[in-house]
Amino acid sequence: MNLAARQRQLDALLLAFRPLWHPQPFREIRPDWCTRWPALADELLALPDDEVVRLNDDGAAALALLARYWPGVEAIAPLSAMPELPRVGLAARGDRWAWEIPGRKRQQIEAFAAAARCSGQPVIDWCGGKGHLGRLLANEWQSAVHTLEIDPALCAAGEALAQRASVRQYFVQADALRTADWPSADQHAVALHACGELHRRLIRHGAEQGVARFDIAPCCYYRGVEEHYQPLSASPQLRLTRDDTRLAVTETVTAAPRETRQRDRAIAWKLGFDAYRRTVSVEGYRSFKPVADAWLRDGFADFLGHMNRREGLREVGSASADEFERLGWQRFRDLMRLSIVRHAFRRPLEIWLALDLAVSLEQRGYSVSLGSFCERRLTPRNLLISAQLG
Repeated sequence: MNLAARQRQLDALLLAFRPLWHPQPFREIRPDWCTRWPALADELLALPDDEVVRLNDDGAAALALLARYWPGVEAIAPLSAMPELPRVGLAARGDRWAWEIPGRKRQQIEAFAAAARCSGQPVIDWCGGKGHLGRLLANEWQSAVHTLEIDPALCAAGEALAQRASVRQYFVQADALRTADWPSADQHAVALHACGELHRRLIRHGAEQGVARFDIAPCCYYRGVEEHYQPLSASPQLRLTRDDTRLAVTETVTAAPRETRQRDRAIAWKLGFDAYRRTVSVEGYRSFKPVADAWLRDGFADFLGHMNRREGLREVGSASADEFERLGWQRFRDLMRLSIVRHAFRRPLEIWLALDLAVSLEQRGYSVSLGSFCERRLTPRNLLISAQLG
């Protein structure tokens, strides 16, 4: 199936099933679909903890569960499956090129380099930080690489690493969202996890300039989105909110158990505060401003006190605080079960967003492929868009 056809089919299906994935159980205690499909809600709420973890992690299994209640959902699974891209073996370089790179990040960089293809053109390493990817490509492809990065400290560190590695890598300190000079015609643009508007800017401006080849692994599609995502390709029917684009990248595979416990407690305490706020306000759910980490280090009563003072709400006694903490953890338990429905659509939404980028390049005259460049255990953001002009 070609990319444009896949985009059309996935667009139609996601639009049809929007009532399942768009509501947020964090905001809506019982989304509308719970009323329409009470048996589904009952099954989810009765799941044991280990099955909740599995289904939140396994989107394909979650889709299969939903398909028992809503026929047609199963058609999304094959449209969300991306082929593994062929990879070439990299030259054995030992550890010398990889100074200062954490192990998982190094594996991601090497997998990206193995899946990308040398075009023989000068390389622009977009938003490259210290230039670890650009340094490997300069070495592997024996090509000149310019690494564009806004942070002068990262540029200076990258220049020192490039000199140490004796590669032709040059750093350009510039704002990727504003520069008109980069990328330029006949360059090969690479970007590993440039977030949101950074990768969209590269595609839009690079295609206008006639970049010869793109190899882009997108990330954090929601960054730079205001209220609604603005597609780059022509006429998809689905309109995504900023929160919808955030849903596409909420999956993680690297959190340590301690980080998971801290995350769970933060969510439960926020839900406990939300439960209290709903008792004293008729507004229903209100978005959370950022919560200071220090407020999460003591007990829930202290957290609730901080939140109430910030929001101008009356204080509550310790007994009431205990009750709202209990409610917060109960809502957290329900949230994790009802969120299985949303999480079943994370990968399909990410594929939709990647297809928007890929098809936009096809519409500008590029030959495009889309696939995974590494295993999910290295990073869930494992999609690579490769596009060759002409």
